[in-house]
Formats: sequence, structure tokens, C-alpha cells
Amino acid sequence: MRYLDRLQPLALLVMRLALGAVMLAHGSQKVFGNLHNFSHMVSGMGMPVWLAYVAAFTEFIGGILILAGFFTRPVAFAMCIDMFVAIWKVHWHNGLTGSQGRPGYELPLALISLAFALIFFGGGPIAIDHVLRGGGGAMKRS
Repeated sequence: MRYLDRLQPLALLVMRLALGAVMLAHGSQKVFGNLHNFSHMVSGMGMPVWLAYVAAFTEFIGGILILAGFFTRPVAFAMCIDMFVAIWKVHWHNGLTGSQGRPGYELPLALISLAFALIFFGGGPIAIDHVLRGGGGAMKRS
């Protein structure tokens, strides 16, 4: 199964693209459509209003950065925190798959899992991070 090991960079790219696309979509909904309502929802849960802006821009800007593979590890860490709070404060009481038309925590759980893996694996060789570290050139011979 050594040939599958060679596809690990592709797997990291797919993980980044999935996480980045979903976070960008959800963040853009908050930033461009509902930031006022979102901030009221956050304050209604007993959290400071400024955390709504942090969450919205973590999802929006973080989604863009994850897609590009730029600052992958710190952004993935921020997304883990964002999704943990979403599960804890919004979705947990609805159960895994939801109840009474309210979404469960299955999507935030999947997203936190992707982000958690990217903290440890990084963005992989198909990422801006890798190029900036000097790994973007031809493979070096030993």
C-alpha cells in the first residue's frame, strides 16, 4: 500500500478544501448578510458581542486562508475553538443529528475534526505554507 502514501498530499489538500469551503460559506453568510442578527444571538447566549465578530471573521477570513494553505496551523486552531463554542453553546442540546427542526452538532463535529487534524499535519506540500518554507521547488536529492 506504499502507493497510497504518495497520495497523502492530495488527502491534505482535500481536507483543506472541504474545511475552507464550508467555513468560508458560513462565514460569508454571517459577515455579509447577518452580522447584526448573529451578534444579537451571541449576546443572547451570555457572551460578549465582540465574540460574534471574532467568530464571523474567523470563519470567513480563516476559510480563505485554509483554502490557500496559508497560516494553516494557527487558523485551524482558531477554527477548532470556534467550532467547540458552536457545539457547546448552540448545538449540543439538539443532539448529534438535531431535534425539532434544529441542527445537531454533526457538522461542527466534522469540521472540528478536520481542523484538529490540520493542526498536527499542517497544510501539506500543496499549500502556500510549504512554498514559503522553501519546499516549493524541485525535490532535493539525498
